[in-house]
Amino acid sequence: MKILITICARGGSKGIPGKNIKEINERPLIDYTITLANNFKKKYKDVEIALSTDSKEIITVAAQCGLETDYVRPTYLATDSTGKITAINDVLIHKESKLNIKFDYILDLDVTSPLRNLKDLENAFNLIKGNKEAINLFSVNNSSRNPYFNMVEKKDNGFYSLVKEIKDEKVLSRQKAPKVYDMNASFYFYKRKFFDLNYKAAVTDKSLIYIMPHECFDLDNPLDFEMLSYLILNNKLTFPL
Repeated sequence: MKILITICARGGSKGIPGKNIKEINERPLIDYTITLANNFKKKYKDVEIALSTDSKEIITVAAQCGLETDYVRPTYLATDSTGKITAINDVLIHKESKLNIKFDYILDLDVTSPLRNLKDLENAFNLIKGNKEAINLFSVNNSSRNPYFNMVEKKDNGFYSLVKEIKDEKVLSRQKAPKVYDMNASFYFYKRKFFDLNYKAAVTDKSLIYIMPHECFDLDNPLDFEMLSYLILNNKLTFPL
């Protein structure tokens, strides 16, 4: 069983300039992901790790953290409008061609959502391995908002109502609403056929989820980065990172 771990880190972040290599606790952010990838590699056989970036600076920092690469993401795959799955597929094909093999699973670790550990990956991997029908899995958290209860959107008549409603039924409490989850962009497992079938988005008709048993969030703006820095520097995380 061959596994490819992809670490995608495009240069030129606008929300948090240089966020992929910005330091937290004297470590570049990308180092947390590289370390976890190496720990996963120690646990399982036939694991390769691939960096996908268009940035020479990120390539240099990643090498200093122990991950070298001969792959540079093409410019046309390094724009704001490029889907991440397209970028993953490109480095996947590169690795398979170089090594003359075909991977069975692809594990994508997001640099900007690093609040996960080896136990999370092991438990999630067991889930997708144990389901023959599933083609992918992604990490989530329990949602604090619910489209059936306390999320609204503008309708065609200019007024606002719930995003989702159950026919002939009113949901009057959060506890009675259908369970929903927040995608936290931390990690994704794909079976190889996901890419053979040319899916373009992570949410498919045969997706599984792994519910994080601890805090996890993506870094979208400077405040998110400050929050993560505080949690790590002050040992406030409720799980081993």
